[in-house]
Amino acid sequence: MLWLLCTLKYPQSKPFLWHGLNSSSKYQFHLSYSDKESLEREPRGESQQEVLRRAAKDLPIYTRTMSGAIRYCDRCHLVKPDRCHHCSVCDKCILKMDHHCPWVNNCVGFSNYKFFLLFLAYSLLYCLFIAATDLQYFIKFWTNGLPDTQAKFHIMFLFFAAAMFSVSLSSLFGYHCWLVSKNKSTLEVFRAPIFRHRTDKNGFSLGFSKNLRQVFGDEKKYWLLPVFSSLGDGCSFPTCLVNQDPEQASTPGGLNSTSKNENHLFPAKPLRDSQSHLLTDTPTWSETTAKAEKGKVGMSNPALTMENET
Repeated sequence: MLWLLCTLKYPQSKPFLWHGLNSSSKYQFHLSYSDKESLEREPRGESQQEVLRRAAKDLPIYTRTMSGAIRYCDRCHLVKPDRCHHCSVCDKCILKMDHHCPWVNNCVGFSNYKFFLLFLAYSLLYCLFIAATDLQYFIKFWTNGLPDTQAKFHIMFLFFAAAMFSVSLSSLFGYHCWLVSKNKSTLEVFRAPIFRHRTDKNGFSLGFSKNLRQVFGDEKKYWLLPVFSSLGDGCSFPTCLVNQDPEQASTPGGLNSTSKNENHLFPAKPLRDSQSHLLTDTPTWSETTAKAEKGKVGMSNPALTMENET
């Protein structure tokens, strides 16, 4: 059943698949028809940058490309949410993409990551159970304690298969448990997320307990069941970053001021209601930012260019 859920459930909801908009999200990541026309009509340069800047100004996105650009997919025609990547095999943008798994013939991402972890856990337990119960007969095989029939070769094959799968599954399951504890994806391990002010490999980590709840949810009774209980909508994620956006100078009391360039303290855009409570035990961004960034000089805004990812 878990294998079917990993295989049949897309790592994004159907509305996001077709319109760039998650059904539980009030934000529109897909470019409007007029913005799309403007982007195709204008030559590459400041005009296209302005179109993307206007489309992304009200979106809860904080990650950028290596050049400091808005993350835009020219195949799906949408501004990429944080942790979203385009899969060249599925030819779709996947929310919180971890990797494309050939064993389930699907991408592992936000909507099926919990199912994938449970699939690994229960498969590992099953293989360990088979290897443990078959061990006594495997020993008898080598001590000539079994009847001389073809069945003894089946026992040997079964033990070797269960043992080998146990080793591989334990390695893979342990690795993904480490990813959950650090709130990372496989892609983010190989290339750390880039925020407006710097690259931070632990930018989305909120601590072990909160990282675990972000994947499995707040209700512990659903953790081991094949029921979707992950927090959020996959389009925005809380972050542990408390540094001030270098585009914004410090203001008294940590309050962000309004400017013509729409500079703001990072992050200033609202989080989802289902995720914002994950940060209730930590100091507020404004208070920490005012103390940490007092006296620092702002930096200029990095150039905004288009990203073409496949």
